[in-house]
Amino acid sequence: MNSETPILRTDLRNYIPLIASGKVREIYELDKSTLLFVTTDRISVEAIVRGYITGSAWKEYSEKGTVHGMELAGPNGRKLVESERMEKPVYTPSTKAEVGANDENIHPDRAADIVGLKYAQRIEKLSLEIYEKAASYALTCGIIIADTKFEFGLDESTDEIVLIDEVLTPDSSRFWPASSYKVGGPQESFDKQYLRDWLTRNGLKGKEDVELPEDVVKKTGEKYREAYEKLAKRALDHTVNSE
Repeated sequence: MNSETPILRTDLRNYIPLIASGKVREIYELDKSTLLFVTTDRISVEAIVRGYITGSAWKEYSEKGTVHGMELAGPNGRKLVESERMEKPVYTPSTKAEVGANDENIHPDRAADIVGLKYAQRIEKLSLEIYEKAASYALTCGIIIADTKFEFGLDESTDEIVLIDEVLTPDSSRFWPASSYKVGGPQESFDKQYLRDWLTRNGLKGKEDVELPEDVVKKTGEKYREAYEKLAKRALDHTVNSE
């Protein structure tokens, strides 16, 4: 869509079949009387960008010396340590599993086999550009974006790659406080890692219908709120009340 083309009105009946088929990936409220529908076919690869080695990447690296099948080294060729910043961000895709299944970390070459080289190269370029810009901004707010995940769709009418789903949230990213960052081990975080750790400690990770204690829910919410307020540079209550 040309950004200069005004949206005067639309008949929502045209979108009913698209919603039913799953092609409507995003709905934005432009104002009180205008909704913008973004319709795409989801690309079945998750675009993960890692600036620091942690999580599943650290697990693989500590066991095999690779990340998504790629060999990585630190400065002067030495071995990286946990939570260390990599010399440059690395694109590390995974499969996009169906509900109930697990995503699989894959080499970028396999991602190209799945979606086609043209689209894979575009997704990689966009993912790295978005991450680098976001990570640079977040650092000025006292937050390290250790890694993040993007999802993309394909607009068949224009053959363009479209960014969809949530972007740079505590659910799709690892946010670390820069003030307490220390190489060599796990980090404090503003994201869902706190909840993951609680589930793991209590033997509940991966289980369904888990009832969370009130204090865990509250603490998770506080971490999300703190991340928002640091990045947005305003209180969440102010944002909600102004809408």
